[in-house]
Amino acid sequence: MVYIIDDDRDFAECVARMLRKFSGSKVKIFSNGIEATMAMNDGVPDLIFLDILLDGPDGFTFLNEMASYSDTEKIPIVIMSSLNLQKENLESYGVVRVLNKAEMVPGDVKEIVETYIG
Repeated sequence: MVYIIDDDRDFAECVARMLRKFSGSKVKIFSNGIEATMAMNDGVPDLIFLDILLDGPDGFTFLNEMASYSDTEKIPIVIMSSLNLQKENLESYGVVRVLNKAEMVPGDVKEIVETYIG
């Protein structure tokens, strides 16, 4: 299971199509971190793609929440953002990759899938 948390539904659907193509994984899209966190009551995902600039609590709030619990702190998280963020500054939150939304290509998603889903 892969979660995409992004309030831009069209962008999230595009990423979901790539994920399904490259992994065959089930994908769930959420417009905010609260919905995604609540869905984890049914089990945690294998991978999360997260936008930072969300309506309501932002992606940094979600990262802090995930790092707070032993069952979610190990989930690999891929940041998708237009902000200039450095992975090294976010690794302690489980961030394994930072993708610039304007520059990311299908090959980036494929590489992440191969690395973290198999």
